[in-house]
Amino acid sequence: MAIASVNPATGETLRTFEPLGGPGVEERIARAHHAFLAHRRTSFADRAERMRRAADLLEAEQDAIARTMTAEMGKPLAQARAEAAKCATAMRFYADHTEGFLAPEPLADPSAVKASRAETRWQPLGVVLAVMPWNFPLWQVVRFAAPALMAGNTGLLKHASNVPQTALYLEDLFLRAGFAEGCFQTLLIGSKEVEAVLRDPRVAAATLTGSEPAGRAVAAVAGDEIKKTVLELGGSDPFVVMPSADLDAAVAAAVTGRTQNNGQSCIAAKRFIVHRDVYDAFAERFTARMRELRVGDPMDEKTEVGPLATEQGRADVEELVADAVEAGATVLCGGERPDGPGWFYPPTVLADITPEMRIAQEEVFGPVASLYRVGSAEEAVAVANSTSFGLGSAAWTQDPAEQELFTAELEAGAVFVNGMVASYPQLPFGGIRRSGYGRELAALGIREFCNAKTVWAG
Repeated sequence: MAIASVNPATGETLRTFEPLGGPGVEERIARAHHAFLAHRRTSFADRAERMRRAADLLEAEQDAIARTMTAEMGKPLAQARAEAAKCATAMRFYADHTEGFLAPEPLADPSAVKASRAETRWQPLGVVLAVMPWNFPLWQVVRFAAPALMAGNTGLLKHASNVPQTALYLEDLFLRAGFAEGCFQTLLIGSKEVEAVLRDPRVAAATLTGSEPAGRAVAAVAGDEIKKTVLELGGSDPFVVMPSADLDAAVAAAVTGRTQNNGQSCIAAKRFIVHRDVYDAFAERFTARMRELRVGDPMDEKTEVGPLATEQGRADVEELVADAVEAGATVLCGGERPDGPGWFYPPTVLADITPEMRIAQEEVFGPVASLYRVGSAEEAVAVANSTSFGLGSAAWTQDPAEQELFTAELEAGAVFVNGMVASYPQLPFGGIRRSGYGRELAALGIREFCNAKTVWAG
């Protein structure tokens, strides 16, 4: 089956690509392994020079690659440009800091282990397979590729099948930046071919961002092969609003958090848990702002919300909303697909959510917000922790005691107080429970695919 770029705003097939066959995959795995043997011995300074060149190229080509992303998966053009800029920032971050992150760590008192010298060294593992999603088709890859390449690993990218042009651009970008042939390659293959790649003894580890089923499949194979994995899966992030919150700021962040990337973000705020004292005011302002958002052609600079990336994705959103409404949820705005071409779905706000509704437990990957009314901070925590996810969370309060409560008790990989959940190169990123394990970004992220080697000398 051909791999295709399909414009989600029109349904038009833009380009098709023949998937790699077995010989093509074998050639690329061999090339990646051969490249690793040389790349691991290059200096941090040499890798950093190439990574900075990649950042420079990406910035120079920012508009062109943004248009490619928008054409392939539908994010508003301004957001696509911002994604490209963020990737360049991350590349420079790892170019600047990798040598420090991976510097040998001497034991302060080696005599405690009967040694004259003892230390920990961080060394690359080898070829890392990255299975990546379409929603942030540049950023998701770069936040793996930049630290992996800087650490001395090489990468094989199995990108989502609806963003092949972005995937091929990334391979070309790192090659033009000066990384040796084989250091970073794209595999145009289907999901069924991933297992064989991961089982290849030349592939040392894998990282996946995507759905729970995809994560389970990769983790099961990697476990059977005893290979390291990092998984970043779904989320149903809570967004708690307490009476002392700056309501205007909270509403603005809530709208952006729920609709950025057309609502297709694992760390998007999805469940809005609001104290009863400010619930009505928040719901009124939030719904009004959601209703006013401009939905349309993502290439139009004025568009705020574009189409969902796939036809099936829109059907999944519609199914969750229909289930909630049938079970008694109230639609405050949106809730019905518009007429016309493309896979558009309007910003939607649902109230009166109850635990038996699927949307209370499942991730909705589109611009649909669920409102919950609570009577205390403790009840807010209970509702926030009532799903099996644990990726990001946000709490809006000026009360120091409440801030500490939410920081301590919200079960998630991140808690943002009076701010919208986001990823930064400087901070570890990842989840707990069914949102996955391991960390990307910061020092922890680059060390995930390194061997922490103990060195002891008598």
